[in-house]
Amino acid sequence: MSSRSGSAREYETSDQSPGRSASPPVPESSETEAEGLIFYHMDLYGSKERFDIFPEELSGQGDRSLGDKRRESGLSSEKFQRSQEAGYDLEKEVAELAKMYGLDEDREKELELLGGHLEMVESRWPPAHTEGGGSQGSIYNTSKSSSPVKDQSQSTKQQGLPGEASQDEDQSKARAEDEAESHIWSREGLSSGGMSDEWNSQAVSEEEEAADVFCSTCKMPIRAFDKLFGEHKDHEVAQLPSAVESEKEEIHKNMCKLEEQIAQMENFASHLEEIFITVEENFGRQEQNFEVHYNDAVQVLAQKYEEQLEALGEEKRQKLEALYGQLVSCGEHLDTCKELTDTTQELYLENDKADFMKAAVTMVDRLEEFLKKEVDLELSALPDFEERVIDFSEVEQLMNSINTIPAPCAPVINPQAPNAATGTSLRVCWGLFSDDTVECYQLCYKPVSNERHSDEQAEHTLKVKETYCTISNLLPNTQYEFWVSALNASGISPPSERAVYVTAPSPPIIKSKKIRSCENAALVCWESRDINPVDSYMVELSKLTDEENGDIITESIVGIPNCEVLIHLQPTQSYRICVRALNLGGSSERSEPVLIHTTGTYFCLNEDTAHPLLAILDDGFTIACDELENPECDLPVYDNSFTRCIGILGSLIPFPGKHYWEVEAEEDTEYRIGVAFENTPRHGYLGANNSSWCMRHIITPSRHKYEFLHSGMTPDVRITIPPRRVGILLDYENCRLSFFNADIAQHLYAFKSHFQHYVHPCFALETPGILRIHTGIAIPPWTALP
Repeated sequence: MSSRSGSAREYETSDQSPGRSASPPVPESSETEAEGLIFYHMDLYGSKERFDIFPEELSGQGDRSLGDKRRESGLSSEKFQRSQEAGYDLEKEVAELAKMYGLDEDREKELELLGGHLEMVESRWPPAHTEGGGSQGSIYNTSKSSSPVKDQSQSTKQQGLPGEASQDEDQSKARAEDEAESHIWSREGLSSGGMSDEWNSQAVSEEEEAADVFCSTCKMPIRAFDKLFGEHKDHEVAQLPSAVESEKEEIHKNMCKLEEQIAQMENFASHLEEIFITVEENFGRQEQNFEVHYNDAVQVLAQKYEEQLEALGEEKRQKLEALYGQLVSCGEHLDTCKELTDTTQELYLENDKADFMKAAVTMVDRLEEFLKKEVDLELSALPDFEERVIDFSEVEQLMNSINTIPAPCAPVINPQAPNAATGTSLRVCWGLFSDDTVECYQLCYKPVSNERHSDEQAEHTLKVKETYCTISNLLPNTQYEFWVSALNASGISPPSERAVYVTAPSPPIIKSKKIRSCENAALVCWESRDINPVDSYMVELSKLTDEENGDIITESIVGIPNCEVLIHLQPTQSYRICVRALNLGGSSERSEPVLIHTTGTYFCLNEDTAHPLLAILDDGFTIACDELENPECDLPVYDNSFTRCIGILGSLIPFPGKHYWEVEAEEDTEYRIGVAFENTPRHGYLGANNSSWCMRHIITPSRHKYEFLHSGMTPDVRITIPPRRVGILLDYENCRLSFFNADIAQHLYAFKSHFQHYVHPCFALETPGILRIHTGIAIPPWTALP
C-alpha cells in the first residue's frame, strides 16, 4: 500500500489543484513519499509538446476504483504499443526539446572544446545527471514513471482477478522494454560522464600549462597557482605583461648600447681605412723625398738607398699587417653586433609572451656578456714612419739636409660661431684640410681700428697644440683680426686668411631715475657702456611673488633697437627688470636689476627743468627753496629750466588712462601744483598760459586762498578746510584733471580739458618752503566722480 501511494504521488506533483483532496497518507509512509518525489522542469508541465509517456493526471486517487486503475493501465499499454507501431522516435523528441531549451548550444560548446575526441562522443544527447536518481537522465525517470502502473498490474495479478491475463502479458513486455531502454540510457549517461571527466582533466592540464606570472628568481613564466602553493612560493614574481615590458625595456637599453658600439666601431673602421690611405701617402711622399735628395749622390748611396728602402718597406708591411689584423677583428666584432641585432629584432616579433620571455632571458644574458667585453679602439700601428738618418761620412752634409716630411700647408680659419664670445673673451677655431704632420699652431691677432695707423696696432702671438683657442683679457664690443699658421720640424706654413671676430658687449646701465610706470605699463630707459654701437637690446622680466625669488625669467623682449622700451605689465605686481646688449659675438651679462611696482603711477623729477633756486633733496621727491627776497635776481639761465617761476617739471606721463599722485605741504607754504605740456613757457608762471593747469595756494591777511588757474583765469571756489595733502588725479580718457583734499577725501575742483599731448606733473614754490611728492599710490576709491 505504501509503494502504490508513493508511486501515485509521482504523477500528481505540482499539477494538483488546491481544491482537490487526495486520500489521507499512511503515517508510516510519509518519509517514503518525500523520497519518491521526482520534479521536472516547470516549462515541461505547461508545454503542449510534453512527453506522451507522462500519465494523465489522477484526481482523487483514494476515490477511484480498482477497475478504473486497471482500465487506465490498459489504455497506457495500448498507447505505448501504438507509439511503437507508429514508429515513434523518442530520440528525435529529445533533440527537439534540447533545441527548444538551449541545451544543444551547450552540446556544441562541449564538442568544440573536446576537439580531437569527437569519436568518443555519441550522436545522441546523454541524459542529465541527477543526484537522487543514481545518474539517470530525464528519459530514464520518464520510463520509471510507468512503474506505478506496472506495480498495480502485478498486484491485480496476485489477487487472481479473472479476464486480465492478456493485459498482464502486454504490461510485462512493455516493462521489459522500458527497463532495457533505461539501461541503455544509463550506460550512455555514464559514457557521457566519463567523457566529461576526460574533458575536465584536459582543461585542467591546459590550465596548468597556461602561465600568467613571471618568476623573477627563476627567470621563467609560471602559473599563479605555483606562486601560492608550489615551489615558487617564496620567490619574487611579477605580472607577465609587466615582466614582458620590463624585459623589452632592458633589451631596448642594451640595443641602444649595442647601436652606440656599432657606431663607434664603424667610425673606427672608417678611421682605419683613412689610416691605410695615410700610410700609403706618407710612404709615397717619403719615397719621393728620398729620390729627390739622393739623385745627386746616387752612385755613392745606391746600396744605402736599397737598404733604407727595404727597411722602410718592412716597416710598412708590419704596419699594414697590424692594421689589417685589427681591421679584421673590428669586422668580426661588427658581424657579431649585427647578428645580435637581427636576433633581437626577430625576438621582438614573437607574439607569444611566454616564448618571448624564455628567449628574452637568454638574449639579455648574451647581450650583457657581449657588452662586457672590452673593445680595443687604439691603433695597433701609427701611420708615421720613424725618421731614418743615414750616417755616411762622404755625404754627411747631404744626409743632414734631407727632410723626411714636408712643411705643412696653410690652415683655414673658421668664421665666428654664434654665442662664442663674452665681453672679455673669444673662442677661435680653425682646421687643416691636408694630411700634413703638424706639431703646433701659431695664432696671431690684433684689434681692428679704423684709424690710418691701424697697421701699427700691437700684434699678439700664441702657440697652441689644438685647432681651437680661447683668448681672454679682451675689450668688450671690440673687433679683433685673427690668422693662424701650422708648424712642424720642416718649417712653418703660410698664414691663413684673416678672420674678424667681435667680443660681446658690456652690460647696459639702467637709468632708474628716468623710469616711469603705471598700473599696466612701464617705460624703461638705459644707456650703453660701449663706444661701438651694438646690434640690439633684450629686456628680461621676472615677476616677484611670495613663493619665488624672481630669478625665473617670465618674459623676454628682444630686438629692441634703442635704449628705451615701453613694457605692458599686470596691475598690483612687482617686477625685476634686467637688460642685455647683443651683437654678432653674443649677449652681454645682465645689467643691474631694477624693481618696478605696478600699484600706481611712478615718475621722477626732471632736474634739467628746475629753477636755479630750487633744490631737490636726496630722496629725489622733495623740493625746497631757501629764503630769498628776490627770486628774479641775476642767476645762470639754462635752456630748459624755469627762469621766473621757481618750479620744476616731472617726467612725462606717456600712458593713457588714470594717474594719481599726492603733494604734501605745510600750512603756511604757498605753492602751485598741477600739470603742463612739454612746451610750456619757462619764463612765465604755471597756470598763466594755456599749456598748464594748476592749483595755487596763497595766504592773505584774512584767509587761505585757493585758485585753480588755466590761462590766468580761476573760478570762485572757497575751501574752508586747508588741505595739507593734496591728491591729483589725471584722467586722459575722460579729459579731466581733479584735485582732492586727501586728508578728508574731499573733492576740491576738476578741470575739463582735452589734452592734445601727454603732460608733465609740475610743481612750484612762491615762498620759501618744502613740497613732498608721493608717487606709486593706488587710486583711492573716493576719487571716482559722477
